[in-house]
Order: sequence, then C-alpha cells, then structure tokens
Amino acid sequence: MAKRLIPSFNRVLVQKILPPSKTNSGILLPEKTPQLNSAKVVAVGPGSHDRDGKLIPVTVKEGDTVLLPEFGGTQVKLGEKEYHLYRDEDILGTLHD
Repeated sequence: MAKRLIPSFNRVLVQKILPPSKTNSGILLPEKTPQLNSAKVVAVGPGSHDRDGKLIPVTVKEGDTVLLPEFGGTQVKLGEKEYHLYRDEDILGTLHD
C-alpha cells in the first residue's frame, strides 16, 4: 500500500523499525531498553532543485536503513501501517551491518 505514496521533492518515506520484545531464547526484554531510532526507507522523492535549476538527488535509496532524529517528521497512516515522512537533510545517516 505504501507504493501508492510517492514523496514530493526531497522527502523520504520511512517505516520505523520496532525493537524486538524478546530474545531468540525467549527472554522478555523490558520496554525501557535503549533503542536506536532507525527506520527502513520505503520510497524517496526525486530530489530538490538548487537556485540554478539543477536537480539535487536524494542521498538515500529504497531499502536503506537510516538513523532518524528523536523528534520531527510527519506521521502518515496508510491502511494498517504507520509511516513517517522526513526531509532528506533531516536524516542523520545510514546504518550498515
């Protein structure tokens, strides 16, 4: 359903990654465990234009895992799923394994 929403300009549509509630061995984790504010990029806009009219592409691509600021973004609900829209410059970085 998220493929129907294509972000405008330099916007990035992400779905936040929820931390696991228990380990592989079945131990329940407390809700207060420190968590990384990360998300998976679902869709990206074409980019923005500079003063000369040249297109500045978005720095992330679909499928990237990104680090988000604690606050900000616009919450979007599509069907049962919840997504967030961020500007490309608001994304703090990409996470790699």
